[in-house]
Amino acid sequence: MREMAAGRLPFVVREGGAGPERLRLVCGFLGCDVRPFNPLLATLPPLLHLRRDFRSADDPLGQLVDFTLAESREPRPGGDCVRLRLSELMFVEVVRRHLATLPAEETGWLAGLRDPIVGRALALLHERPAHPWTLEGLARDVGASRSVLADRFAHFVGHPPIQYLTRWRMQVAARLLAEGVRKVSAAALEVGYDSEAAFSRAFKKVAGVPPGAWRRRHGTPAAGR
Repeated sequence: MREMAAGRLPFVVREGGAGPERLRLVCGFLGCDVRPFNPLLATLPPLLHLRRDFRSADDPLGQLVDFTLAESREPRPGGDCVRLRLSELMFVEVVRRHLATLPAEETGWLAGLRDPIVGRALALLHERPAHPWTLEGLARDVGASRSVLADRFAHFVGHPPIQYLTRWRMQVAARLLAEGVRKVSAAALEVGYDSEAAFSRAFKKVAGVPPGAWRRRHGTPAAGR
């Protein structure tokens, strides 16, 4: 696990001890965007170790693993799509369990989800990134004062709410551009920018490259047409 977490692949692991002579490992891969801004990945540790609860037949993670193995053993139409969705569900369940183990004093994006004020603010920003949010309007919708929201948000997330919103907008825009179904001006409008020039400046500040260059570098073949 240490070799895998360090990215040294392929690898050989030799272990001693009095355990079984053979061990079966089931490996998988779930890809997601790291750049320009992924608050979840930034807050996760390099390695998470969870034990399956064999005492409970209703263990959600165990059921997802069993379902995935069954889909792998017996190829059926739509199997790739099913396994992809199962891997996403397994990831969500792993993050849920990790969140449940965080100490009360923990800070970070994940810990902020547990806070009633910060969690509600994050949900609103993610649900409506194109909305013309202000600190006052966001505080009103979460039922807190501006100062309380600003302090708690910065404490947990590490950024002021509106700065976080800008970063999240750029993440949404990056996905739209990479999918090749949005022009730069359309992506700008979809994340709340009336001015393509203002959007391009904000995007380059977060992503390091202009949106057009991002589209050419990360887009699907359809993006080049």
